[in-house]
Amino acid sequence: MYLAPNRHPRNTFCGRLARRELLHQVGGGFTSLALSGLMSTDGFLRSQAVAADGATPWQNPLAVKSPPLPAKAKNVIFLFMYGGPSHVDTFDYKPEMYDLDGKTVKIKTFGRGGRKDGGRVVGPKWKFKQYGECGKWVSDLFPHLGGQVDKIAFLHSMIADSPIHGSAMLMMNSGSVLSGRPSLGSWVNYGLGTENENLPGYVVMLDPTGGPISGAKNWTSGYMPASYQGVVFNATGTTILDLKNHRGASRQEQRLLIDRLRSFNDRHLENRQDNTALSARIASYELAFRMQSSVPETVAFENEPEHIHQLYGLNQKRTADFGRKCLLARRLVERGVRFIQIYSGGNHNDANWDAHGDLVKNHNYHAGNTDLPIAGLLADLEQRGLLDETLIIWGGEFGRQPTAEYAKGTGRDHNSFGFTMWLAGGGIKGGMSLGTTDELGSAAVEEPLHVKRLHATVLRQLGFDPNALSYFYRGLDQRLVGPEGAEPIHQLIS
Repeated sequence: MYLAPNRHPRNTFCGRLARRELLHQVGGGFTSLALSGLMSTDGFLRSQAVAADGATPWQNPLAVKSPPLPAKAKNVIFLFMYGGPSHVDTFDYKPEMYDLDGKTVKIKTFGRGGRKDGGRVVGPKWKFKQYGECGKWVSDLFPHLGGQVDKIAFLHSMIADSPIHGSAMLMMNSGSVLSGRPSLGSWVNYGLGTENENLPGYVVMLDPTGGPISGAKNWTSGYMPASYQGVVFNATGTTILDLKNHRGASRQEQRLLIDRLRSFNDRHLENRQDNTALSARIASYELAFRMQSSVPETVAFENEPEHIHQLYGLNQKRTADFGRKCLLARRLVERGVRFIQIYSGGNHNDANWDAHGDLVKNHNYHAGNTDLPIAGLLADLEQRGLLDETLIIWGGEFGRQPTAEYAKGTGRDHNSFGFTMWLAGGGIKGGMSLGTTDELGSAAVEEPLHVKRLHATVLRQLGFDPNALSYFYRGLDQRLVGPEGAEPIHQLIS
């Protein structure tokens, strides 16, 4: 193409950089990331950006909001034991089962293997002993967590709607077995906003073996804006994928490119409605630019004293990975991140807690990886005065059956009729247990607690009426707890 002297091709900046190339370089792939601090409040976008109608002043969706009710918690850490830990082998002590090991009993079960009317009992494979002033019985799988039971409220009668991983994961994360609904973390960010504009408000950390079934549907913002979606962090290696400019541009060069884009935006303000998307993109690049400084400092574990490394198990190969995630969760809470979810277990089969074959091998592995770091997290939060305002959740998408899945072996099938989860911190009473399952742990019999009641409790501790917090979509006021609503578990609230 012939160009007259001193003439530049259309859609170029400074005669050298095409507009598309500018967007490509500045973003560095960052536009694929869910942004939880989507818009800057530095004055530029606050004065220039408008809503889609071209007239209404734009408002930051993640601006800090005060909850309508008194709040006990400001942050949430969800320790997700993906695959379904066996409650009768961990925290739901069933002494009668030891003598029944290997015997056939009549009992109705429903898991991935379908409905059954009986089976061979698999007795608990670990001993239990009592811990703390409350005298809670805890399996030998969790000797370190046993020392923290006076901080913990155990829920032994949890129930869910599905015994199948995919739909059960969606239920635990979003309150529905159907995909496309906002996750719990998205509701928290929608309701409270974020206290740190340089970091995401909702962070997800996955197992080294990969993400869980259903993938990003578990931390999606659903029908809400993408600014409320979870952002995947790594505690080792590259913290956020695509954050670093892939061409290796210096920060000064990135700053120059953003300024050029701003200048272009300024010259085209006459079409404000069409300019909204460009303003949002500039804001995302601004956040990426700020995060390039904030994220490295957040994961600078070398600044932590040696006793903290030991507390989380960073100096042990077995516990180092999950320990780094737990330590990062504490550092994120300190920096105002609202919701952090950490997955123990990923991929398939024994890469997670899904013990269909060898229960002993499976649970020894996963409990051994997580026991010390989780106990360290609870102790560290308490000593820093953060536990009172940080709500900790532990559990999987369901539990496991008391009977064997196969003719031989110790494997257990899924159980959504009765399983155990626990909460700590954030105004939750410690040293207590609520609800029971039957003598074999097959189903909840006293104080059945649906997953929606767990979600309602989380929202209540953050200062919301769970039946009032809503988002208007498709002509309806949508709620995390659904149209039927749910009551918080009042017995847990101090």
